[in-house]
Amino acid sequence: MRGLRRWWDDTAGGLPATFWYLWSGLLVNRAGAFALLFLSLYLTSARGASPSLAGLVVGAYGIGGAGGTLLGGVLADRWGRRSTLLAAHLAAAGLMAALAFSRHLAVIAALAALVGVAHSMPGPAFVAAIVDVVPEARRSRAFNLQFWAFNLGMAVASLLAGVLAEASFLALFLVDAGATLTAAVVIALKVPETLDRRAVTPRAVLGRRPGLHTALTDRTFLAFVGLTFLLAVLTMQTSTIMPLAMRADGLRPTAYGLVVALGGALIVAGQLFVPKLIEPYRKSTVLAVSTGLMALGFGTLTVADGLPLYLGAAVVWTVGQMLAAPPNAQINADLAPPELRARYQSVFYLTFPAASFVAPALGGLSLEHLGERHWLVVGGLGLCAAAGHLLAGGPRERRVAALRAAARRPEEVRR
Repeated sequence: MRGLRRWWDDTAGGLPATFWYLWSGLLVNRAGAFALLFLSLYLTSARGASPSLAGLVVGAYGIGGAGGTLLGGVLADRWGRRSTLLAAHLAAAGLMAALAFSRHLAVIAALAALVGVAHSMPGPAFVAAIVDVVPEARRSRAFNLQFWAFNLGMAVASLLAGVLAEASFLALFLVDAGATLTAAVVIALKVPETLDRRAVTPRAVLGRRPGLHTALTDRTFLAFVGLTFLLAVLTMQTSTIMPLAMRADGLRPTAYGLVVALGGALIVAGQLFVPKLIEPYRKSTVLAVSTGLMALGFGTLTVADGLPLYLGAAVVWTVGQMLAAPPNAQINADLAPPELRARYQSVFYLTFPAASFVAPALGGLSLEHLGERHWLVVGGLGLCAAAGHLLAGGPRERRVAALRAAARRPEEVRR
């Protein structure tokens, strides 16, 4: 019993109550965000849309998501984290309910784009609020728990979505709206505003007048975003190119489902043990090792022709993803000036919709022309990213040290 308590203290001890309310809101939000998983099926089976038209509507959701990410970052720094989270959740709940009762495809497409905006807005605000309230020494644990909650919520969402979709598409959308509304209630009742409007980083550190363009022209930060983009491209292989490769190897869809389920199960079962494992090492070293593992895992698919090798490779790249999550999020938070935290988060989050476009678009061409050698290209990208993290580690650490020193000066003046 003492060993279990010591493990829990090492994993989640010392985190403030506000963090746990944010964590709960994120978990409920993700567990309830399942309607969009079946949007294409809903459009083709219940609304008579062609597959190409259904793809355009789902694409509208993705475009809205990219815009919502930037909007959420700007609003979270201007309005505040709590106000942005509440506005986004309430808007998403209302739009999802409207989507449930819409019949015309043009209206559904417009609503899907707006839902994409509302679903993406909370991301930068959630992370900025976590950075606001969690002491620096415990942020790695906090981000690890955030990643775990996200994956646990998505696992629950996948299970619920299948059951509800078979029962009623109307129930699918309405339960999704209800879960989003529940998350809004948790935030409204338990999460205070965390934005410190007194936090100002001297222009000498930023080198320019602060704003969204600061993040878009910050070379140290953009180098990190670029490396994260490569990591996201690797991660997207599992949902875009790998199913095609498995089909070419004569494997059934159930085999693909088993590989994906194994990755999710490993994250849910093992993610809480990661912080203690990586704590003694530099973040750049951990990211280099984790990205290298992902490169090895995907590179192994060059010789994979049966389910056992696919499962073994999935274990390797999933371990890489698990190790990468805490330092990746913490570096992103550390590089952001206090008054621009959410804006920096929004630019960082753009890597994922960008990767979701690049991975299938270029990956499909690569697989078609290179065949199994496509996975050598993917592995090579991963090794380049690993080397990049080692090279960029020093400049990142110097930038973080400068930002921390600048943040301490106003505190000393106020004392």
